[in-house]
Amino acid sequence: MMNKTRLFKKSLLAVTIASTTLASQQALAAGFQLNSQSATGLGRAFSGDAVIADNASVMARNAAAMTLFDSDQFSGGINMIDTDIEIKDISYSGSSINDVTNSSNTPVPNIYYIHKLNDQFAIGAGIYSNFGTKNNFPGDFGVGTGNAGASLPDASILGGTTEIETINYTINAAYRIDEQWSIGGGIDIIQGSGKLRRDAFNNLNVNAVNIDADGIGIGFNLGTVFELDENNRFGLAYHYSPEVEASGDVYLNGSFYGGTANTNIAEGQDVLLPLPSMLEFSGYHRIKDTKFAVHYSLQWIGWDTFDSLKTSGGTTIKDYNWQDGYHISLGGTYYLDNNWTLRAGYMHDTAAQDKLTSISVPDSDRNWFSFGAGYAFDKHHSIDFGFTYLMGEDVKVTENVSTVPLTATTRADAMLYGLQYSYSF
Repeated sequence: MMNKTRLFKKSLLAVTIASTTLASQQALAAGFQLNSQSATGLGRAFSGDAVIADNASVMARNAAAMTLFDSDQFSGGINMIDTDIEIKDISYSGSSINDVTNSSNTPVPNIYYIHKLNDQFAIGAGIYSNFGTKNNFPGDFGVGTGNAGASLPDASILGGTTEIETINYTINAAYRIDEQWSIGGGIDIIQGSGKLRRDAFNNLNVNAVNIDADGIGIGFNLGTVFELDENNRFGLAYHYSPEVEASGDVYLNGSFYGGTANTNIAEGQDVLLPLPSMLEFSGYHRIKDTKFAVHYSLQWIGWDTFDSLKTSGGTTIKDYNWQDGYHISLGGTYYLDNNWTLRAGYMHDTAAQDKLTSISVPDSDRNWFSFGAGYAFDKHHSIDFGFTYLMGEDVKVTENVSTVPLTATTRADAMLYGLQYSYSF
């Protein structure tokens, strides 16, 4: 038991250090939701992930599924996110602006540990991320397209720097009621940070917004698993996400927010970042007397909570008015032999943006095409690989600066690569 504890503490420390030093993750699903909790799930487009339980990473989706293991479990991995955000056909104040492609390549680690207390109780802890985005425009974007004399800002006031990242530290417990029903839940400590910078007149070095803040919110998760028999089971899980109050350097230029020109009207205030709650239903069905299983998930994401970004003093930094989102995924697993497992899946998720669109946080319906494989060296050690090609859609965007519209077309595509190591004690 001492060796297990030391292994977990060392791994937890390593991932904590890695997580807090990463560049912000680029959003992968609608809004700025991340689907990157494991390489195993990545290889099947996260279909059935609230109930499959092939390693300890299942606790990120459904704590109740921790009862499905017969022994202690460890799993840790990393997903690499290679993203391209394209902004084209840009027009503002009678000027055409060169197309922009903002690219990023970001590692997103995860780590989980489940300890079986007995046949009925299990506890676990993990570190992963549910939300994040990064879209940083080049410094010369939109320079000179405004009119300083007429107080019309450059188009850069809509570009600039946009970064949001969260790290989820979760502590969970699960209880098996009988042979069919299990329940579980836990506490989610969500560390959130963000950077937001907008320059109004680049040639005059006028800063409109400059925010660099971080904070912590407390959420929770609840889940259940129903096992019809050894080949068929269902899972349902709810994750409550809090509003994170982030403190740090918060600058809002009074020239653009109804206050005294070129003064900070948000001095001493915090930024309120509302995060969406999530509800997920999953199913897993292994076809009797075959090596094949099918699985699926339906998830609701409560993006309507992201109505606006405000300060603790009540100043609205930007309105968003997002709508609830959904994703549906379907996949298959083929158990080739005692060592190899093959996976594939498809996901479709819907945009969070409704009538208000943005070049700084581009959004659209998206399609995931995924495949993966796992190799078990013996009954204790296994390695899993996952790959996803994510396709966004072209979206026509209109944003107004004063009464002058900026129009553009945005699109976000990505490739994801994941590697996961798991150990069964």
